[in-house]
Amino acid sequence: MFEPLSLPPRRSVRSRLLLIALLPLLILLPLLLLTSVKTWSDRLDEVLIAKVHSELTIARQHLGGLLSSRGAAVESIGQSAALIAALTEDSAVGTYLENQRKRLDLDFLYYVNASGRAVMASSLGTPPTPLEWPIVARAIRGTTTTAIDVFTEAQLQALSPHLAFRARIPLVSTKAALPTERTAETRGMVIHAAAHAPGGAIVGGVLLNRNLSFIDDINALVYPAGSLSGGGQGTATLFLEDVRISTNVRLFEDVRALGTRVSSAVRSTVLDEGRTWLDRAFVVNDWYVSGYHPLPDSFDHIVGMLYVGFLERDFAQAKSRTLWQLGLTFLIIVLIFVPILLLWARSIFRPLEKMNAVIGQVEAGQFGARVGRHAADNEIGRVAHHLDGLFDQLQERDRKLREWADVLEHRVAERTQELEHANKQLDQTTRQLILSEKLAAIGEITAGVAHEINNPLTVIQGNLDVIQSELGSAAQPFKTEFTLIQDRVHAIHVLIGKLLRFARPEEFADSDQSLDPAQTARDTIPLVQHLLQSNGIDVSLNFGPTPQIVINKTELQQVLVNLCVNAIQAMPEGGLLSLITRQAENTGTPTAEIILKDNGIGMSDDIAHRIFDPFFTTKGRDGTGLGLSITRDIVERAGGTITVASVLGKGSEFTLRFPASQI
Repeated sequence: MFEPLSLPPRRSVRSRLLLIALLPLLILLPLLLLTSVKTWSDRLDEVLIAKVHSELTIARQHLGGLLSSRGAAVESIGQSAALIAALTEDSAVGTYLENQRKRLDLDFLYYVNASGRAVMASSLGTPPTPLEWPIVARAIRGTTTTAIDVFTEAQLQALSPHLAFRARIPLVSTKAALPTERTAETRGMVIHAAAHAPGGAIVGGVLLNRNLSFIDDINALVYPAGSLSGGGQGTATLFLEDVRISTNVRLFEDVRALGTRVSSAVRSTVLDEGRTWLDRAFVVNDWYVSGYHPLPDSFDHIVGMLYVGFLERDFAQAKSRTLWQLGLTFLIIVLIFVPILLLWARSIFRPLEKMNAVIGQVEAGQFGARVGRHAADNEIGRVAHHLDGLFDQLQERDRKLREWADVLEHRVAERTQELEHANKQLDQTTRQLILSEKLAAIGEITAGVAHEINNPLTVIQGNLDVIQSELGSAAQPFKTEFTLIQDRVHAIHVLIGKLLRFARPEEFADSDQSLDPAQTARDTIPLVQHLLQSNGIDVSLNFGPTPQIVINKTELQQVLVNLCVNAIQAMPEGGLLSLITRQAENTGTPTAEIILKDNGIGMSDDIAHRIFDPFFTTKGRDGTGLGLSITRDIVERAGGTITVASVLGKGSEFTLRFPASQI
C-alpha cells in the first residue's frame, strides 16, 4: 500500500503559483514603495535642515549688519568735529553725548581717554572699568570694533539702574533643560561698539535683553508672510548662554517665553562644544526644526546663541497625509489586481489540485478514482490523461496481487494450525516429564535429608538427657536453656516430618493443633532476641485476647520468625518492632489477628505487590526469594490470609488473619 502523499503548503504547486502571481504586487511593489517613501522622507528632512540652515544664515547676516551699523554710527561720532569742540569744554561733553545717544537709539554712550578717565552721557552714571574691554583697547589704538558682550548686574547698575531692571529676567522651569538652582538671569547681553576718538575712544551699546523689536525684525526678515506652508509661523530667539532673553516663541498664547531655557542636548552641542545645531529640537513645549548658532564675545568666549526655527508639526502632518495617500493608493491597486491575478492562477492550479486529490484517493485504497477528461488541450490535460492510464494499470495489478495474497494466506493458516497443534502436544509432554523428574528428585533428597539429620538429633537428645540426669538438681538453674534446646530439637523433627510429608504425603501424616496465637507469639520473641539486641531494635508487645486457631505451632513460629528477621533487616540503623495480637472486628465470624510492624525503610507499591512471588527478592545474593512465598503457603494452608501495607521511608505492616478454632 502506498503512503499518503502530503506536501507542505510551501512546496505545493498552488502556493508556488500564488507566490509567482502575488510576489510582484504584494512583496516587490511594497518594498519599492517603502524604499521610495524612505528616500523621500530622508530627502524631505534634508530639505528642511537645509531650509533652516539658510534661514539661520540670514539671521546671522542681519545680526552682523546690525553690529556693523552700530559700529559705523559710533565711529561717525568719534570722527565728528562736534565731539572735538565738545571735548574742549568738559561741561559740554556729557550733553553732546546724551544728544547723540538719543539720536542713535543707544542705551549707553561715553568717551574714555587713554588713561581710563570716562565721560558719560548726561543721563547715565559711571562706566564700568572701560579699559578692561578688548574692543575699547583696540579702539584707543585706532581700530573700530563691534562685538556682543555680557555685562554683569553690577556693571549695568553702574551705567543705569534702568538698564539693570530691563536686563533682569525671571527663569521659567523648562522641560528638557539642564537643571539649575538659579531663579533669574540678571546679566545683560549688549551690542558693544567702540571707535577711535581724539585722545581716546567713543564707546556705545544697546541692551538686547527684552529687546523685542530687534528679534521681531530678524523674524520678519527670515520668515516673511507666506514663507511657510500651512500658514505656519517661524520663530527667532536670542540666548544669553541657555536663557531666552529676547524671543517670539510663545509660552502661552500672548506670553513670550522669556526666561525659558534651551534643551540640554542643544546646550551641550552649541555652548559646550561651540558647534552649530541643525536638527529637530524641543523648544519650550513642542518640536521645531531648529538652527542654533554660537555667539562669542569680545574675549572669544561663547556667551550665547542665535536661534531660528519653525514647527515640525506642520511638515509631519503633511508627511503623514502623503503616506496615507500612498498607502490608500496601494490598497486600491491590490484590491483591483489581486482578484484578477488569483483568477488567472486558479485556471492552472485547480486541475493540478484535482489530480492531487485523485492521487490521495488512490493512495487511500480507492483504485477506481480517476481524473477524467480535461477540456483544455494543453500540458496539464495530457498529464491528466496519462495519469488515468497509470491508475488503470495499477488497479489491474492490485487485483492480481490480492488474489495471490488470498491463496497464500489460506496456505499459511493451514500450516500455522498444524504447528500450533504439534506445539501443544510437545508442551504437555515436556511438563509431564519435568514433573516426574522433579518428584523423583524430591523423594530422593527428602529421604537423604531425613536420614542425615535424624541420626545427629537422636544423639543430641540422648546426650541432653544424660547431662540432665548427671547434673540432677544442679541442672535446675539451666532448666530454661535445656527446655529451649529440647523445643528446637523437636522443631527440627517436625520440619523433617514436613519434608517427608511433602515428598510422601500418604506415609507421613500429622494433624494441626488448636493453640493460642498470643502465647505462640510470646514464645517466638526469644528466638530472635539476639538479632534484636545486636541491631539496636526495641520491641513493643501488645498481646490482646484472641480466639484459638488451628495451625501447627512450629509452622506459626516459622512464619513469625521469618517476618521478624525481614523487619530487622529493614531497620539497619535500629528502630521499633511492634508485635500485636487481637480479635478482628467486623468480620462476621470470630477471627484472630497477628500484626507485626516496623518503622524501617518500607517498600514501594511495585515491590509490595510482588514480595509473595516465589524467587522474588530485593536482597540480591543474600536472599532466595522463597521466605515470604513459603510463609504465605503456610498461612493459607491453615485457612488464613496474610496482607502487607507499606510506605516507602516510613515502614511496613504485615497482618495475619486466622479463623477461630472449631475444635
